[in-house]
Amino acid sequence: MRITFNKDLSALNTFRMKVRAAAFAEYSGLEGLRAILSMPGLPRPLLHIGGGSNLLFSGDFKGTVLHSAVKGILFIDNGTPEVLARVGAGESFDGFCALAASKGLWGTENLSLIPGEAGAAAVQNIGAYGVEIKDVLESVEAYDTVSGEMVTLGCEDCRYAYRDSVFKNEAKGRYIILYVTFKLSRDYSPRLSYGHVEAAVREVCGSGTLTPMMVRDAIVGIRKTKLPAVEETGSAGSFFRNPFVSREQYEAIASRYEKVPHFINPDGTVKIPAAWLIEQCGLKGYSEGNAAVYHKQPLVIVNATGEATPDEILSLEQKVIDSVWNRFSIRLSPEVEHI
Repeated sequence: MRITFNKDLSALNTFRMKVRAAAFAEYSGLEGLRAILSMPGLPRPLLHIGGGSNLLFSGDFKGTVLHSAVKGILFIDNGTPEVLARVGAGESFDGFCALAASKGLWGTENLSLIPGEAGAAAVQNIGAYGVEIKDVLESVEAYDTVSGEMVTLGCEDCRYAYRDSVFKNEAKGRYIILYVTFKLSRDYSPRLSYGHVEAAVREVCGSGTLTPMMVRDAIVGIRKTKLPAVEETGSAGSFFRNPFVSREQYEAIASRYEKVPHFINPDGTVKIPAAWLIEQCGLKGYSEGNAAVYHKQPLVIVNATGEATPDEILSLEQKVIDSVWNRFSIRLSPEVEHI
């Protein structure tokens, strides 16, 4: 357990916002977590973060930021095609993806290079290239701050939806995840149907039999050509959710534009990429002050100079939302959590 007061958070959020927290507390296990939560006088409210890769601080945080240093990756092999992996919430999620791929295990390779930690990945239901956490999650082990006990929640209990979960809604703040168990497979099961993934994979790997590491390498290559490296350019990854619209609204847009990218959902709604909508508004590469819409991927807002303030990011966010609304009557909502 480690507690620091008046903590500089600039290195603990990938947007690189120069903000501070009244206190910062890190724990490596259940005993340390309980000690922190029972500590008298600890500044409130409490905010639990992972790698700081999906949030935007609007200013200094007056409470205590909690961070998990729970480590460890245990592969549970029962001699069947399915292999479980129990991962500490404080482990790098991409590090886990790399390790799983190196062992020839399928499941998380499409999620490679997404920044952040394993616990936060389960909260956010992160997804990329046709795979979401809900597709590979077996269970989470969490501390229930109401009962004061550890509980195990199965995938259904997490109530996953698009970039959403029970941890972000009715149970927000109640559960603190310590371990996540993923279900992986030895069986040959590449998932290449999303967008141009198969073409990219085949370009790198040829037409032969693939391995999880081959697919991972191709996914990493795709992401590096489209997205800024957070260690070089401050961002929170995809800033906006892809909107779902009615079939009628999609058809109205398709009548005005050629080849509108879209995906028809099982319920009949249509998902249109937010990046496409933003680009049609002429905002790809657009900048205001020290903040910019990324020139390679308009779904991303970046701290272009390293000196952007929260107000500059928020102002540009609103500019994007208003522009898309005025042109398409679609209201974008941020994927990034605002603190």
